[in-house]
Amino acid sequence: MGGDRVRPSAFLVQGLSTFAIAYLTSLTGLIYGWPSYTLEMFQSNGTVLSAPMSSMEVSLLGSLTNVGGLLATPFCGYAVNKFGRKYAAIMYGLPFVISWGIISVARWPPLIILAVALGGLGAAGQAVSSVYISEIAQDSIRGALTSTTVSGYFVGLLFSYAIGGQLSYHHVAYVHLVMSVMYMVILTFLKESPVYLIQIGKDKEAAESLAFYRRVPATSKEVEVEITKIKLQMDPRIDKILQGENDPNATKELIEKQYDQTPRSESQWKFLMKSESSQRAMVAVLLVMSVTILMGSIVLQVYAEPLFKEAVPTMQPNLCSVLLAVTYLLASFLCAFMIDKFGRRPLLTVTSVGSALCNFVLGSQLHLRWGPHWLTAATIYAYSFIYNFGAAVVPFVLTAEVFLPEVRGLGNSMSMACMWIMNFVTLIIFNPLVDWLGLGPVFYVFSGTCLLGATYSHFWLPETKGLPADAIQKLFLKKEGRDKKVVK
Repeated sequence: MGGDRVRPSAFLVQGLSTFAIAYLTSLTGLIYGWPSYTLEMFQSNGTVLSAPMSSMEVSLLGSLTNVGGLLATPFCGYAVNKFGRKYAAIMYGLPFVISWGIISVARWPPLIILAVALGGLGAAGQAVSSVYISEIAQDSIRGALTSTTVSGYFVGLLFSYAIGGQLSYHHVAYVHLVMSVMYMVILTFLKESPVYLIQIGKDKEAAESLAFYRRVPATSKEVEVEITKIKLQMDPRIDKILQGENDPNATKELIEKQYDQTPRSESQWKFLMKSESSQRAMVAVLLVMSVTILMGSIVLQVYAEPLFKEAVPTMQPNLCSVLLAVTYLLASFLCAFMIDKFGRRPLLTVTSVGSALCNFVLGSQLHLRWGPHWLTAATIYAYSFIYNFGAAVVPFVLTAEVFLPEVRGLGNSMSMACMWIMNFVTLIIFNPLVDWLGLGPVFYVFSGTCLLGATYSHFWLPETKGLPADAIQKLFLKKEGRDKKVVK
């Protein structure tokens, strides 16, 4: 860690740039939070639309965002390598601008539904945001900065809930539209990722980008060393060289021998098929993403309102939603501070165990009714905090950092696609499971899934805290890698 000291000025620039990039996930929070306080009005006779929405239209309004996200996610891997991280990130802001533009003027229900689906296309851009942030952040603060993509979502969710209870329907739409335009404008002031610039053979521009984010001269030794390190991570021989680490000449060869950095025509899929470390990293990321989503958080988000109405009937539903969003946000901020201090694996393991306990308590309360009603609400808030303190964030941090530059876009796209699919699967199987087992016992199943996640994390997940991409590959190339320390 000592070799990756972050200057205060560099921390400020990287931090502000990260917030600007993570702003995209705040826009996602806006589009997800908006229906919760407009559906009742859309269905009433006093609707601002040309006619009240039917039950089918309401169902589509709540679900098509996920469909849009799933459809657009596979394009992320292509976009980050074709247009660059910066312009791909800007491009994914455009669907939000179009979406809120339509919502601001439309009165026909199908157009509103179409607008929300378009917003889902923009939501897929989180994969681009994660790649962009991970490539401008220094290794020692990469976890904290990458985790802001999750915090950004909760900021948007909370902001949307807050203004939804204060402003009129059209004023809310106008505010969201302005915020979407602001995102695209702000990103124009950032530098492109140095990794992408090296990929396309623009070493001089890459040095300038590194100088901008590190706050050092472009001709400094630090920039030169970082460019060399990035090029080594792109070397197609890297797996063989890392596997031959016991040969004292291997590292010397890797550093000294130059290889052609002109853009290659080899696809990301072909590179993935050739790279054993990338394949193992992909399996680990998809497994962690799947298990953490199957821990039941998405179900609680969808069904929290009826549970809260039963537990605390005197509290306004909007206030419950705001408090839940505050809980999510505080937990994710705390995670950002802790993830580079304690590491990914311990945080995921501990919060998975805590989530298991909360799910078990909630399940037994719903099943046996052994405690007062307020205990249901308290358990939901406790679970939301613990889960978002680690288990909700770590998969996105891992996705951003475990892949080599050549497959980073593909890896992030597949991870995000996995997220959309598992969210859909979890919600689809929830009601049949409730019919079969009962509501309480379903949370016992979620509790068991949490324990499975904790077991995998503790025994098999490599610790990637503060490591560069090439050192992380070494962990995935070794069965004993999770217990090895990489000396930088």
